[in-house]
Amino acid sequence: MSSVDAETIAHSTMTTLSQTKELFRRAEAVCFDVDSTVIKEEGIDELAKFCGVGDAVTEMTRKAMGGSMTFKKALMERLSIIRCSREQVNKLITDHPPQLTPGVRELVDCLHQRNIKVFLISGGFRCIVEHVATQLDIPLDHVFANRLKFYFNGEYAGFDESQPTAEGGGKGKVISMLKEQYGLKTVVMIGDGATDVEACPPASAFIGFGGNVVRPQVKERSSWYVTSFGELLKELEKI
Repeated sequence: MSSVDAETIAHSTMTTLSQTKELFRRAEAVCFDVDSTVIKEEGIDELAKFCGVGDAVTEMTRKAMGGSMTFKKALMERLSIIRCSREQVNKLITDHPPQLTPGVRELVDCLHQRNIKVFLISGGFRCIVEHVATQLDIPLDHVFANRLKFYFNGEYAGFDESQPTAEGGGKGKVISMLKEQYGLKTVVMIGDGATDVEACPPASAFIGFGGNVVRPQVKERSSWYVTSFGELLKELEKI
């Protein structure tokens, strides 16, 4: 990188627009948030609607995404309202499969063609995120998300609180682990929420995504904010 290397930029407080674009073009790995980024909806809100408790949970999601409540507390409280069964989760995926955001398939294909690793890091649920990963040809061992727990009879039994994505700051922990595991230096995080911004650092750069929902506090903290995946694809094609 011209006069400044990726490591130096990664440790500065805020990268400039041109630095962020440069880091994206040179990325060894790109990590995507899933809800309202890779897919159009918030998985937990869709699950709540499906289980008949949509309004209460949507309000709590808004607070969690805005950063006014700890992520773990918001997750715990929302799930205790929903109390979904295994059967309800499976039926949701069958009847209302997650809708991919336009352009994400092309972007992921382009990254894969350039041998750039792609990861999905989500505060949502693994059962839904794996479905998304399969649609995008992303290996399931590149998926990091929360796990719902069920009793033998299929009733809701809580969630796996040991997953890094169950905590605030969890996405950053996953990125640190990936950097170590794969020997990565330049990792870019793309997402729409407060938990995504917090992942940089250790991510080398953060790109805010507003194609499905614009969160002002995320937009303000993004040196590069896009509203379509086409903008990112166009940047890659400059290489």
